[in-house]
Amino acid sequence: MPLRIGGASKTTTKTDPPENVPEPETFNDGLPLPKILIFDLDYTLWPFWVDTHVTPPLKGQEGGLSVKDRYGEGFGFYSEVGGILDAARAKNIKIAAASRTSSPELAREMLRLLRIPRAAAAAAAAADGSSSSSSSEHAGKFFDYKEIYPGDKKTHMAQIKKNSGLEYADMLFFDDESRNKNVEQLGVVMRLVRDGVTRAEIDEGVRMWRRKNHRMGS
Repeated sequence: MPLRIGGASKTTTKTDPPENVPEPETFNDGLPLPKILIFDLDYTLWPFWVDTHVTPPLKGQEGGLSVKDRYGEGFGFYSEVGGILDAARAKNIKIAAASRTSSPELAREMLRLLRIPRAAAAAAAAADGSSSSSSSEHAGKFFDYKEIYPGDKKTHMAQIKKNSGLEYADMLFFDDESRNKNVEQLGVVMRLVRDGVTRAEIDEGVRMWRRKNHRMGS
């Protein structure tokens, strides 16, 4: 559990605007890309366990860049997540969430309340002094598929395959727990992350996907 110091949580973070997060290098090198990026939530996209660290009701703050819970603790994505999701969508890469949380509705509410700044709109808002909420989108809208419920991650992958019509070989999965590498039995490539998803982790994951699918060298 996070320590409460003066009403603030040590897990508090805030999403950087996309223009502050360089696109992953692999998105622009002309080589093949996965058709879908799949992300765990807890300690992968955000630095907390939603089912044990967060106490409802929740309320968005700072224009949705973070969310406050009943005790006034602030929660948000790792700082580079917004830029990564924005860049993936710009490349027409599908995005999915695959979380085994025991509080699925709370996780979904977090995705509804958190917002991703839009680079072009944010610049326009800054120029004319308009509201920051008008220059952002609900994070949930970035996800084409949301498999958020307890169970084996292989079940989550199977449901994403069914709903998307994509093959396991088209998928690149990011997760912080090594036990979830069992999805590789299906043919899904998994990148194990230890300190949240970053631009560098995306690049390493894409390179792994290319090597394992024999689509390029290193």
